[in-house]
Amino acid sequence: MAIKKSELYSSLWQSCDELRGGMDASQYKDYVLVLLFVKYVSDKYAGVPYAPITIPEGASFTDMIALKGKPDIGDQINKKIIGPLANANKLSDMPDFNDPSKLGSGSEMVERLTNLIAIFENKSLDFSKNRAEGDDILGDAYEYLMRHFATESGKSKGQFYTPAEVSRIMAQIIGIRDAQTTNNTTVYDPTCGSGSLLLKVGDEASAKVTLYGQEKDAATSGLARMNMILHNNPTALIKQGNTLANPLFTSDDGQLKTFDYVVANPPFSDKRWSTGIDPLNDPHERFKHFGTPPAKQGDYAYLLHIVRSLKSTGKGACILPHGVLFRGNAEADIRKNLIRKGYIKGIIGLPANLFYGTGIPACTIVIDKENAHTRKGIFMVDASSGYLKDGNKNRLRDCDLHQIVDVFNKRLEIAKYSRMVGVEEIEKNDFNLNIPRYIDSQQAEDIQDIEGHLKGGIPGVDVDALQPYWNVCPQLRQTLFKANRPGYLDLAVAKQAIKPTIYEHPEFVNFINSMNALFADWQQHSTETLKGLQAGCHPKNVISLLAEELLAHYTGKPLIDKYDVYQHLMDYWSTVMQDDCYLIAADGWKAETYRVIEKDKKGKEKDKGWTCDLVPKPLIVDRFFAAQQSAIREQEAMLESVAAHMTEMEEEHGGEEGAFSELDKVNKANVTARLKDIKGDKDAREEADALNAWLKLSTNEADRKKALKEAEAALDNLAYTKYPKLTEAEIKTLVVEDKWLATISAAIHGEMDRISQALTQRVKELAERYETPLPQASKQVATLEQKVNKHLERMGFVINE
Repeated sequence: MAIKKSELYSSLWQSCDELRGGMDASQYKDYVLVLLFVKYVSDKYAGVPYAPITIPEGASFTDMIALKGKPDIGDQINKKIIGPLANANKLSDMPDFNDPSKLGSGSEMVERLTNLIAIFENKSLDFSKNRAEGDDILGDAYEYLMRHFATESGKSKGQFYTPAEVSRIMAQIIGIRDAQTTNNTTVYDPTCGSGSLLLKVGDEASAKVTLYGQEKDAATSGLARMNMILHNNPTALIKQGNTLANPLFTSDDGQLKTFDYVVANPPFSDKRWSTGIDPLNDPHERFKHFGTPPAKQGDYAYLLHIVRSLKSTGKGACILPHGVLFRGNAEADIRKNLIRKGYIKGIIGLPANLFYGTGIPACTIVIDKENAHTRKGIFMVDASSGYLKDGNKNRLRDCDLHQIVDVFNKRLEIAKYSRMVGVEEIEKNDFNLNIPRYIDSQQAEDIQDIEGHLKGGIPGVDVDALQPYWNVCPQLRQTLFKANRPGYLDLAVAKQAIKPTIYEHPEFVNFINSMNALFADWQQHSTETLKGLQAGCHPKNVISLLAEELLAHYTGKPLIDKYDVYQHLMDYWSTVMQDDCYLIAADGWKAETYRVIEKDKKGKEKDKGWTCDLVPKPLIVDRFFAAQQSAIREQEAMLESVAAHMTEMEEEHGGEEGAFSELDKVNKANVTARLKDIKGDKDAREEADALNAWLKLSTNEADRKKALKEAEAALDNLAYTKYPKLTEAEIKTLVVEDKWLATISAAIHGEMDRISQALTQRVKELAERYETPLPQASKQVATLEQKVNKHLERMGFVINE
């Protein structure tokens, strides 16, 4: 059976457990990723003629397995595996597998490396058929590991990784997806890190493009080279060196090589950017026409390198700290010159705390040289508030990413989110590009109306603010509110009747029915699509098609946010549906059961029963054995009733004089022993009756538990024996209708419930806020005060003396 993505991830992450303790994540990531690399290239290219990666004789993963348990395993891995593999493929800066300071010495190193190899020896980790065209499960696993390594590496060492969500945004906003790309199309990242950003741009292209990257850190550049190979880009050119001081991609005349697309996530505010370079005499003239960046602030040095590295029609994107938009002095001059050249096409403000290594907010500056001289404005997006809190970092959700890309690429102007800002307006602001100057993203305060508190009545402006609801249900407003005086309204129904009035109103009922029909239409179409999946399908294409159709289906619909609906689908995809689709892609529509074996801390195995990943047992039971399940639920209810009755008896007779007062613990053995002690004692008749009644209930409970266990075992056996008899059509119905679409339907209908509840809560909130005017409240207080004073006087207390 094919391995699930989630199992692959956990298996790889388990390998990290073998290395924790001796080094931090920024170091042990190198060992894990090299093992992943060796396993992958061995499966994919060993023995393959004319392969882009050479596997020397004796240097495959199979040869590494033969080294397990050997006393010199670390030295042998270096000499027989890593060294030859690196030399044959021009890889450098590989980790030392014989380093006792990191891996331990003697038997500790032998055990650690042996266990590490054994994890990758898992038969399910067979990548020989991994094609990597758009559905590279291993490439995704690499991304998973890199994210976790970056998280564990801490503030100072997590900069080798650009969050995948940010990389996807940059890849989609520079226009490479819609361009006519060929193998001659070039993409360059001057600070490529582990190469994830560069690869995301390559994935967006309609054809295979040529990738170039330079990385200052030697070990990280090695990771980038391996990453290219793991993502089926073995011909990508990655060089190691300081991009600003020694750019390694140059033309024959020594000038900077120019590219069609350039992307980068350079180190923020690099204080050592000018080391090894004379900015005033830069041979590549990167600063000549714009100005020299401050000596201790290197952000614009990298941006100007990008500008210089772009062809005359080139397009690029760069992640920089927010300060580049408004800082003064030399940076202000550079910013002014870039704007006047028309090179800045757009700016996207991102949430704070997205990036590893820093918590400051950042922005993406989009550069476009094509027709720059005709550019009359800069398109700005304030996406700073759309994110999910994920541990100690913030993370862009799928819906945040999609909205940013949609709005930017379509130039959609949305209040408090995006707008096109003319160059004239920017000039009036002294070329300051700070986004809040042009987009007020602050949410309006819920203002208290003084006159409403003094005279009563709900302010009409607050009711008007609910206009999206009234657009859908125009008569509902008249049903809920009535006139008070000009500008103010009263609630026309009792407070407790607000919810039923809304939910039962004909207009609202029609709206809910129309939304249900809308989803049913998408569900019907999606059912056909999903049941048509076959082995060999591409899961990423599946979810892309489903998600885009869902977005299109809900575009322009009132009250409901299409991106919220989209996120429900994407959440379910990431937790369940993705694994299922990969199982189908590998094995087809097979419902295979297997035993669940768990090991305790001592390594002892324990059988935890059976399961089926694609078709869980509850689906089989609900569809084929509902009657048996219903009978079990009745038995459970009866058992709970008996247990509750026993608890009541124990409470009733548990006092000092109660029947159970002599017992240390109320159980069958103690009750039986007590009955034996008081047998024939006439004075203990009531106690005996109570104990006998409890004992009868206890026997009843035991019998019911036994019957329930037998019924559950019988049902379990019925379900287990049903799996081999399932037809492919039945499996498709169980998975597509009963599992996938039923779950998605519940989530999206829950979104409609949230919308309905929001209106109910707001109307109730406004009604309660203004239901008691201040004079009336004062009278109530005075009346209550008089009552209290009179009561105190009757108690002998003198008031106001």
